Amino acid sequence: MEEQHLLVKVEEGIMSLTLNRPKSLNALSIEMRQALIEALKTAENNDQVRAVILSGAGSSFCAGGDVKGMGNSTPLKTYNRLEGINKLILTMTELDKPIIAAVHGYAAGVGVCLAMACDQVLAADNSKFVLSFSKVGLISDGGGLFFLPRTLGLLRSKELLFNAEPISAAKALDWGMVNRLYPADELHSEVLKYAKKLASGPSKAYGMIKKIANRALTIDLAETLEIERTTQAMIITTEDHLEGVEAFKEKRKPIFKGK
Repeated sequence: MEEQHLLVKVEEGIMSLTLNRPKSLNALSIEMRQALIEALKTAENNDQVRAVILSGAGSSFCAGGDVKGMGNSTPLKTYNRLEGINKLILTMTELDKPIIAAVHGYAAGVGVCLAMACDQVLAADNSKFVLSFSKVGLISDGGGLFFLPRTLGLLRSKELLFNAEPISAAKALDWGMVNRLYPADELHSEVLKYAKKLASGPSKAYGMIKKIANRALTIDLAETLEIERTTQAMIITTEDHLEGVEAFKEKRKPIFKGK
């Protein structure tokens, strides 16, 4: 029976995506990459999906690219291969629903980039992060040179990329790569709890927050203010906003429907 490189489950408003090549520590294959893109497109078009969890099967989150396949490539093959990775990263960041990375074990190379392309990173306290590209004489791809400086600052980003040494989950939390840490045996339940919270929230507002915050990394204050202005003028017509106002007046918890 052919191995499924990605496991997909939709339940209670949450799409769970599990990288499923545990024997290779979930190294990113072409099949896995394409399956992720297709699943995220399905999430985009399914109003019942209001949050996404990305995790890895077995002992680690994702070991990055498949190093065994390196060394025999050509410039053209590499250029074409990275088109697919770039498409995946853009699909993740452009999805108008929150994605939570559940990281355990190792996140290495492009595996770190996959986590950082998510909107929140929750990790097991024994996980490790390593940008290993320079160990094989490469630069980071998968958006690493975009996400890292904006998250960690230039000096720490260069340290990680130059040294290619693993950093602990505690240091990743301290440096801002991770939102929250949990004991390894509690990670799954805590991520699910957090995803359910997001799935019951004002989905339209979350989508706009994600879109504008991501774009604000590359535009100036005046443009950001104008985008906020036009978006707010539109979003006050949503059912979720009206429900939120009524709930506030009635001193009760709002029941958002993602509309």
